[in-house]
Amino acid sequence: MAKQQRVTHSRTVKKKAKQAVKLRATPAPRRARAATPAPKPPPLPPPAPAPPVKKPGYYEAIALYENGVRALQRHDFEAAADHFRTVLDRYPDERELLERARLYLRVCERETARRPAGPQTMQERVYAATVALNSGDHAAALDHLRRALEQSPDSDHAHYIMAVALTMRGAPDDALEHLRQAIALNPENRGLARQDPDLEGLRTHAGFAATLDGSGEASRRRNRAVRR
Repeated sequence: MAKQQRVTHSRTVKKKAKQAVKLRATPAPRRARAATPAPKPPPLPPPAPAPPVKKPGYYEAIALYENGVRALQRHDFEAAADHFRTVLDRYPDERELLERARLYLRVCERETARRPAGPQTMQERVYAATVALNSGDHAAALDHLRRALEQSPDSDHAHYIMAVALTMRGAPDDALEHLRQAIALNPENRGLARQDPDLEGLRTHAGFAATLDGSGEASRRRNRAVRR
């Protein structure tokens, strides 16, 4: 009996030992690794603000301003000043242009203040006469031309414009005399006079054709030779 109990006990011990070995051999279940969270994308930058909508007047102001700058570069200070004043008067909301327009306007005013009033040279007087003729002011044109010829009596251009002014004024005899002098000083004026519509009122004059073909001048030279 005692032997049987020892055998049973031995078997029980061996069984437990096997179970213990089996338990040690069985790997412990692995713990599931926690999922690594994906990196968050960087935040998107805020959208760029939309450019301000330009008003239609902006482009007109730019055009006037650029015309003023070009006139300033030509040293036409009066015309440039008119453009800059127009920008300041008509477009007070275009602030980005106002400061520059004011600056250039001061330059123009300073330069015009230095210059004497009215035309001074022969070329300036002839130009002023041309402007006066275009505006219909014949008296002012004749005054400028007389002063120009006092300064430069041999200016063919001044004589030619004087012929035009006197034709418009209704003095064909005096106009023809200045035309003769213009052609004598510069024969190229002959071709110009043939096509100039401003001399239309002189074409019916008896001496116009002779002046253009040169026969009138030749006749006067012969007469002067005979008198001598």
